[in-house]
Amino acid sequence: MNKENFFEQAPSNQNLIQLFEGQWFSIMPDELGVDSKGIGKLHDDGRIHWASSILGGFRDKSVLELGPLEACHTAMLEKAGARSILGVEANSEAFLRCLVVKELLDLKRARFKLGNFVGYLQEQEERFDVGIACGVLYHMKNPVELIELLSKKVRSLFVWTHYYDAELIGGNEVVRSKFSGSWVASHMGFDHRLHAYGYGEALDWKGFCGGGSESCNWMEKEEMLRAFDHFGFERLGEKLESDHIHGPAVWLAFENRNL
Repeated sequence: MNKENFFEQAPSNQNLIQLFEGQWFSIMPDELGVDSKGIGKLHDDGRIHWASSILGGFRDKSVLELGPLEACHTAMLEKAGARSILGVEANSEAFLRCLVVKELLDLKRARFKLGNFVGYLQEQEERFDVGIACGVLYHMKNPVELIELLSKKVRSLFVWTHYYDAELIGGNEVVRSKFSGSWVASHMGFDHRLHAYGYGEALDWKGFCGGGSESCNWMEKEEMLRAFDHFGFERLGEKLESDHIHGPAVWLAFENRNL
């Protein structure tokens, strides 16, 4: 018998948090009375509020959330009145943390699938009113493929992503050291440049939030915007975070011209 699998104390919210001790990224809402030792205030994230203001809110809409991580944005979407939220998460431990948060916050209109969202988008016919791609595009090996797949599945889209800017990244030694070259790629007739980014020591953290490979590929912002336009997305809003500690980032809101 493994005694570590047994809790001697009475049931509590903190017990659920302790299941993943040292892995939480998110700070939990105060009303739960728990300490996750997380650092991210994702349960009241300005990015989701901004997306709501640009996209006309989430009330009565179906939402596809890519990489929900710990269901913080999921909870915001449900609170904002979304009719349904489907989160697709490839990281098995993040998936289980989503289920913990679903229980803690008693989420009723959210469900989660465990698996690669690229495969999901390739195989499923379901369409959604809104797509949320917050913190996922820059983790892709083929980011343009994800843009193309989303163009077939969501009527509007919020994206938060890092992007490659030689000047801005050149001034950040830590981020600059993670890049190892670039090349010209093509997807569905769209030519673009990719910049290889290695996760390095971040892979050793048991709460790792990145993709399923040891590296990913970033895009330059203007080429990324051209890719969204090429596959039918009309830009409704843009907000820059050029001074982000982990590299320049951008908030983007789109409407799909083709759905």
